[in-house]
Amino acid sequence: MTSRDNRRLDLILAASLFALVALPWYRIRSGFFGLEWVPDFFSSEKLWPGLLQAVNGKWQLLPILVLVAAAVGLRMTRKPGDRGGAMIAIGIFGLAWMVTEGLSIGLRGWNWGLLEALFGDVAGQQAFGAGALVVVTGFALMIAFGAAERGALKGDAFVLGAITLLILLVAVFVFYPLVSMFAGAFQEFDGSFSTEGVRRNIVDPKIWSLGCLAGGNCGVAWRTFFLALCTASGTTLLGLVFALVATRTGFRFKKSLRLLTVLPIITPPFVIGLALTMLLGRSGTLTNVIETATGWELGRWLYGLTGIWIAQMLSFTPIAFLVLIGVVEGVSPSMEEASQTLRSDRWRTFRKVTLPLLAPGLANAFLIGFIESMADFGNPLVLGGSGGVLSTEIFFAVVGAQNDPARAAILATVLLFFTLSAFLAQRLWLTGRNFATVTGKGDGGRHINLPKRVAWPATTIAVVWAAFTITVYAMIVFGGFVKVWGLDHSLTLEHYVQAFGIGWDEGIRWTGVAWDSFWTTMEIALLAAPLTAAVGLLTAWLIVRQNFPGRSVFEFALMMSFAIPGTVIGISYIMAFNLPPLQMTGTAAILIACFVFRNMPVGVRGGVAAMSQLDGSLDEASLSLGAGSARTMRKVILPLLRPAILAALVYSFVRAITSISAVIFLVSAKYNMATAYIVGLVENGEYGIAIAYSSVLILVMITVIGGFQLLVGDRRIRRREERVSARSPVNKEANA
Repeated sequence: MTSRDNRRLDLILAASLFALVALPWYRIRSGFFGLEWVPDFFSSEKLWPGLLQAVNGKWQLLPILVLVAAAVGLRMTRKPGDRGGAMIAIGIFGLAWMVTEGLSIGLRGWNWGLLEALFGDVAGQQAFGAGALVVVTGFALMIAFGAAERGALKGDAFVLGAITLLILLVAVFVFYPLVSMFAGAFQEFDGSFSTEGVRRNIVDPKIWSLGCLAGGNCGVAWRTFFLALCTASGTTLLGLVFALVATRTGFRFKKSLRLLTVLPIITPPFVIGLALTMLLGRSGTLTNVIETATGWELGRWLYGLTGIWIAQMLSFTPIAFLVLIGVVEGVSPSMEEASQTLRSDRWRTFRKVTLPLLAPGLANAFLIGFIESMADFGNPLVLGGSGGVLSTEIFFAVVGAQNDPARAAILATVLLFFTLSAFLAQRLWLTGRNFATVTGKGDGGRHINLPKRVAWPATTIAVVWAAFTITVYAMIVFGGFVKVWGLDHSLTLEHYVQAFGIGWDEGIRWTGVAWDSFWTTMEIALLAAPLTAAVGLLTAWLIVRQNFPGRSVFEFALMMSFAIPGTVIGISYIMAFNLPPLQMTGTAAILIACFVFRNMPVGVRGGVAAMSQLDGSLDEASLSLGAGSARTMRKVILPLLRPAILAALVYSFVRAITSISAVIFLVSAKYNMATAYIVGLVENGEYGIAIAYSSVLILVMITVIGGFQLLVGDRRIRRREERVSARSPVNKEANA
């Protein structure tokens, strides 16, 4: 271990000691960073640090004091080579003790009757606060520094610390909520465990019935599964059509086609469902035109699985297109030319060569469409009618009149089972298959155009769908400027004024009803975006550049959070973080944590793809010149990852603004996000304000995305040409 690492260990031990003697051990309701607690720090027992809490009767904190003191003693009395194993043992035992005592003792004492019978009564405790969290982090880093002293990963304490902290964070914010959700299925309101709720719901015909095969109604599980299959198949097919038209035809408006596919990504998901209601609903514009022209009574055909499917096709086709266009462009032209050289026509080449090479992209696009459909909450809420899906049923089981946590947990488990099954099936299907088409050799061929029997239908489908998408978005824009949709179409700015009005009374007053949720959304999204990018890119660097035991398991565990639907994350966070040891409900922290670990896999995959293009000799050169891993990461790797940084920032920012399935469970009166507020407007029939709010959000997202682009900049691999030419001796001689 280097002297630099010793200084870092000193800082960790000093921070742990400081947390024990100078920071509140338990959670402060008014918030830690507001510093309102400082004047009452010593006078209020609830604000005392861990040392005073232990002296005052919290005996469960005494082992923590002993362990931190032992770690400090090791640092002062032993040489680095002799203390590694002991430091690891202290860190592991400290973490285990804090987890055990935090889960065992709640607000009113023991959480389980068995412990009360064995050890007697114990005073209750609040959720962990700043002091406890700093000490937990200190114990985790003690494990990393102890392993570094024993020579693990060449003694690189920075890498070991990063791995340890990421494992701790994923355990807390991904796996612990899932375990809490499963446990919640067996827990009654009084805290006792019972299997009655599980037995009642697991066999409920409303969940599992297959009556639709006999002309009746299917249960919500099979209805959701069938919808997800239809959406995944449809979006994959449409995404492939758009990708082929954009790359393999002479279509004139390719750039417009690409721009059009980006719009649904930055649109709040339920807004498309609302626009479809305005267009095709019972009193929709197109519905009235058709009924007037033909006399047909279309009724409420849009409300149900059909309407949800159309809305999801509009929402998720662009994502499939973005996945597939890179795969289509990556097919080696030389393979297609070789097929034609062997006298295959363009149709046979497309069918036998091109399509099989697109299998990984098609599988990924299908998986994304399936998971997004399963997790979709906004569109089913607007268009579901009497035919709900799992995401909406979970919501109503939590906040509805039934108030049945066991039912919500069972439904969330079913939803998680479907998505994880699809995720694992896709990985197993692609494992061991080789679809490589780009090698180190040059490839100067050109992609063949689509055969006419494919090009004409594909172009026709793309044009029709693009026209439909434009019409839907025209409804969104138009709906914000009319007084009452379907009744009074006179133009007005009333909805925008009501949502975002500004007054002046001895200073600016934000009089619009949407300002509170708007500023909250911007604040949380701008905080979550850089954290998501940082965690994702750090993880990608560890996966690509570091070789450590269990790396594949580590990568799979991180990527698994992508397969967890937002609805499941929302309900699991409520069950996990509503009580000690970690109590975050109603705070901004739970929203930020949800966004970071929900969107992290995209930053990981983008970082892995970008870092795979950087030669490992760059790292080796920096390390050989005496720079540590942290400095190499900061000075060498990050400047070359600007495109990946931009992608992670943009995606996490947009998802933080447009997400609804998890957010709907986590918002509070103080921290109300824009999407949850718009859902409330839609439920109250205030469509004009909802659309005006959504339009402003779209403009803001476009502006902020441009700002991120300017802030991050481009990756600079080469020096500027004028500098090279000015310094070149050849040019100097030529000028002379």
